[in-house]
Amino acid sequence: MVAAQRMVLDGCTVATMDPSRTEHAVGHVVIEGARIVAVGPGRYVDDGSDAVVVDAAGCLATPGLVNTHHHLYQWATRGLAVDATLFGWLTELYPVWGGIDEDVVGAAAAAGLGWLARTGCTTSMDHHYVFPTHGGDVLGAEIEAARRIGLRFLVTRGSMDLGQSQGGLPPDHVVEDIDAILAATAAAVDEHHDASPESMLRIGVAPCSPFSVTADLLRESAALARDRGVRLHTHLAETVDEEHYCAQRFGQTPLAYMESLGWLGEDVWFAHGIHFDDVAIKALAATGTGVAHCPSSNARLGAGIARTRDLRDAGVPVGLGVDGAASNEASSLVEEARHALLFARARGGPEALSVRDALELATIGGARVLGWDDQLGSLEPGKLADLALWRLDGLGHAGIVDPVAALVLGSQPPLELLLVGGRPVVERDRLVTADERSLAAQAVSAGERLLSRHHGASGYISATR
Repeated sequence: MVAAQRMVLDGCTVATMDPSRTEHAVGHVVIEGARIVAVGPGRYVDDGSDAVVVDAAGCLATPGLVNTHHHLYQWATRGLAVDATLFGWLTELYPVWGGIDEDVVGAAAAAGLGWLARTGCTTSMDHHYVFPTHGGDVLGAEIEAARRIGLRFLVTRGSMDLGQSQGGLPPDHVVEDIDAILAATAAAVDEHHDASPESMLRIGVAPCSPFSVTADLLRESAALARDRGVRLHTHLAETVDEEHYCAQRFGQTPLAYMESLGWLGEDVWFAHGIHFDDVAIKALAATGTGVAHCPSSNARLGAGIARTRDLRDAGVPVGLGVDGAASNEASSLVEEARHALLFARARGGPEALSVRDALELATIGGARVLGWDDQLGSLEPGKLADLALWRLDGLGHAGIVDPVAALVLGSQPPLELLLVGGRPVVERDRLVTADERSLAAQAVSAGERLLSRHHGASGYISATR
């Protein structure tokens, strides 16, 4: 299927995620060019226009899912340090990541974005913070990968300037000088950021974490982002170890430390936020600061379960993230909705999160966290035609009477169609913008090259002995 000037998805269940959370048991969605022009109940009535009508009976239409936290380069190191804590995992993998270059990152990003598309994602952010001296244009490689796959992209120019010799966690050879960081970040924003309504590419500013950057870098990054009118992002309150680190080094909680540096506001979102206390949650809500909830990665690293219900009840903007593929090998955004629900209920009981709450986190919630909810995250006239059409009439979902429950609680359904700005990216559960076999082969080759550089030998087996 090619992009049509006017397309109708007809006969599907529609979960709009609009402000009233309108749903149609049988409905239709009409798209013209890049935007939705009508959403309504019942079958489509042909008005004589030259429209491509897609028979969507047996399917559920939702907004495209929004990924609010990721590290695409990590696709090249999946399956390593599988039983480590966060700090142990980072200590093992930082030296490996120090060998990335634009070729490795380009292959990893294309594979990661291709798989995200296959799991219903239409908009992804990426937090890239490793810039080896001889690595080439790694940020540009990610941007090209997103263009190739066809996803809407908010990539953040990350950074680290606090190496082990200064009390930080990363090895000295993977950190940068603060002046070089700020210059490169400003250049990335000036060259690539597109704030237009139908933008496919936005840039953010994202120092890595309190234990890998200096206070000066955090302050200067916030000033730069606000001068350029772009968003701010970092990791925060992910582990108890981080709490101890901030208490010992700064005499403050992680959030209080960031607040002291000007890092709260509607233009800021933090990844993870597992260990926020009541005071922190109140401060986040009061300032409109968002949280990217990454349930699978948090469980994979044993970091804990975020207080999702408490955050939402307080009014904190919350979205979902798959996190890096080295701490969430599944990298499935629809699976994050399921895990968000299950973990919230494991912590707070069966009413802690509903299936529709979970879908909200994955769609309009994520769009709000990224500051993009004026254009995407719901199926409404005037919004961008970023849409997922899930097939629910097969054996895997037979008999699940609530289509939203089928999507969130069941296994991942086949993705009948994924549109980004009205353009097909996935059709009948296959990526159509790139060859999946080629993406997989290139990602494997990139990972082997990276591990070979680190260990002085080729192949996965020798690299993990």
